[in-house]
Amino acid sequence: MEEQNKALKAWRLTAIIAVCLLVITNLMHFAGTGSRGEEPAEPAETETAEKSAAEVLSLWQEDAPARKELISFMEAITDPDSPDYIPVENRIAVFDLDGTLFCETDPNYFDYTLLVHRVLEDPDYIDKASDFEKEIAGKIVEQNETGASFAGLEVDHGQAIASSFAGMTLAEFNAYIQAFKQLPMPGYEGMKRGEGWYQPMLEVVNYLQENDFTVYVVSGTDRFIVRGIVDQSPLHVPMGQIIGSDETVVTRKQGGTDGLGYVFDDQDELVLGGEFIIKNLKMNKVAVIIQEIGVQPVLSFGNSTGDSSMAEYVTTGNPYRSLAFMLCCDDTERENGNTAKADKMYELCRQYDWIPVSMKNDWTTIYGDGVVRKKTAE
Repeated sequence: MEEQNKALKAWRLTAIIAVCLLVITNLMHFAGTGSRGEEPAEPAETETAEKSAAEVLSLWQEDAPARKELISFMEAITDPDSPDYIPVENRIAVFDLDGTLFCETDPNYFDYTLLVHRVLEDPDYIDKASDFEKEIAGKIVEQNETGASFAGLEVDHGQAIASSFAGMTLAEFNAYIQAFKQLPMPGYEGMKRGEGWYQPMLEVVNYLQENDFTVYVVSGTDRFIVRGIVDQSPLHVPMGQIIGSDETVVTRKQGGTDGLGYVFDDQDELVLGGEFIIKNLKMNKVAVIIQEIGVQPVLSFGNSTGDSSMAEYVTTGNPYRSLAFMLCCDDTERENGNTAKADKMYELCRQYDWIPVSMKNDWTTIYGDGVVRKKTAE
């Protein structure tokens, strides 16, 4: 009996201690949350977006209209209580490359200068180049020197790229591009060919990704060249989200056999096939977006009429709030700008209700510290 009384007393003591601890815990909770005992409010998703904008878009002028438009858009579409809320799976943005994320011309497009290097400067290929490849490379050089325009050059260049690198494995082609990226950018001090990223636009990509956007690069440049530019770069976009112009891919042993009649085996490897397929510009960008993404994006970023169809597709008949931004190359001090081209884009933005981005007035820097445009490049 005495043992039972001791056990009962021990149980009561334990119960009293437990009750005291519960009371103390509740008192501490009320002290931390106020007299109503309410849980601290979680920050709204829009507040998170605003904070992210202040931190991430630091290379933009605070009063830049395009920056304000993007932040306002983000606050609305990430707020679950907003009528403009966009589910994460539909937060898709498409970006052009040249002139939108990356230096457009110095003195020409990255892939144009790559062809000139391959055909006219590479000692391992000069003697192998075809007359067609030399002709196209020569037109690009003339265009660089005189501003001449050649009908069909876009497609001819695509074919010349395909044929001049035919037979290379994808790894070999990428290695070639990485080596080319290490060459100095001729129009700038302190910058290599692979470093021509617009720093404020990299911030935009980061801002979107932090707010659960899936970002695609949709470029007129050869898809494998774009992958090579993005590889080992500050743009963190997966290779599967890079879309560009296309060329054929075959296997080393395939020869002329059609893919329907050939089976890949463990003794084979993929190589560039040498034939150009399609130039991914203008309406072709819209077609490839629906083919490869399958969902209408809600944001478009471009810089030229080659991106007009993409911008209009994104903003036309979209079930969600959508915007199209266009960069205007109006900075002739820090960048190889073109005021006439910029003025034309400003007018198109007014006409189509696109949002213009002034490289001159909206950005505190373009390429970052230590990069200076050579005045002789004018």
